[in-house]
This record gives sequence, structure tokens and C-alpha cells, in this order.
Amino acid sequence: MTADPAPTRDAGAEELRTGRLVLRRPGPEDLDAIFALHTDAEACAHNPSDLLETRKDAELLLLRWSHQWNRYGFGYWTVRRHDSAETLGVCGVKIVGFRRSPVLNLFYRFFPSSWGSGYAGEAATAAVGWARAHRPDDLVIARVRPDNVASQRVALRAGLVRAPHLDTSGEDGIDWLYVSGNDHEG
Repeated sequence: MTADPAPTRDAGAEELRTGRLVLRRPGPEDLDAIFALHTDAEACAHNPSDLLETRKDAELLLLRWSHQWNRYGFGYWTVRRHDSAETLGVCGVKIVGFRRSPVLNLFYRFFPSSWGSGYAGEAATAAVGWARAHRPDDLVIARVRPDNVASQRVALRAGLVRAPHLDTSGEDGIDWLYVSGNDHEG
């Protein structure tokens, strides 16, 4: 992997707002929701390796997310409606290695109770928009299981395009790759 991109901090990244949603940097107050989401077998059905077993696992996950935020000033957000304190899910971008280069991985996972309302697409679109505005030189990727049609729709709604020549094996099987803009040529 090449050197990490230079850390950049953007005070505006800690909270994003869309028409219906608030995306906010996760903190200790989000631990219960993160644990519940990542122990929900239906929410993790396409990525069973993401299932957590213990609350300590959730604490470590939150700690890793916090390190990303502290180093780069962005990462995954918790997602809520403007009019509710209930967490709908998690969405955002973080730096990962892909083919020996750093890229921004678009991640989204929502509680099944919120599925079908367009929240994931709205949040993912906001995350990709933030990445394009604040990290325009970084490739944004989404890794999606071939049978996860809903996740494929979210990636497309967020402005990513299918790049079959980049498909790869992931922890839970084949990853179909969706990438930002015209970056799918690489």
C-alpha cells in the first residue's frame, strides 16, 4: 500500500444534514446502537463477518472508528431523522487500502426497521457528496455482494458506477465494486 494520504481535518465533517437526516460523528453515547446494529443477523446478512459477539467488540469497533476520525477528521456517521433520537444506521467513508492504494470506502448499514424508506440512499449520497467536495482526488468505492440488490441500488443512487473489472474476493465472498465518477477506468 502506498503512503496514507495526508491527514486533513474538516470541522464541517462532524455533522451533515440532508432533507430528512442528520449524520453525526459517533461517540460513546452511540455504543448501544452500534452494538445492536452489528449483532442484528438480518442487518449483517450479506456480511456475516461483521457480526459482533460482545459489547467489548462494539467498544473496539467504535474505538477504530474514533481513531479514523481523530487522524483524518472524517469517517462513519450515525444516521438519525431530524425529528428523532433513534439511530437508523451508520454511513460514511473511511480510508482503506485497495490494490496497494488508499481509497475511500463507502459503508452503509441500517436497521431492518428502516429499510425501504430511502434513508440509506440519502445518507450514502450525502457521504459521497462530502467526499467529492472535501477529498476530490480520492477514489470512493463501495464493495457489494452480488445478491445484495438493495445495496447495489444505494451505491448507484449515491452516484457510484459498477466497475466489474475491479471485482475481488472479500471476507464474505465476491465483492462487486462500485466506484465514483470516471474513476472506474483504473
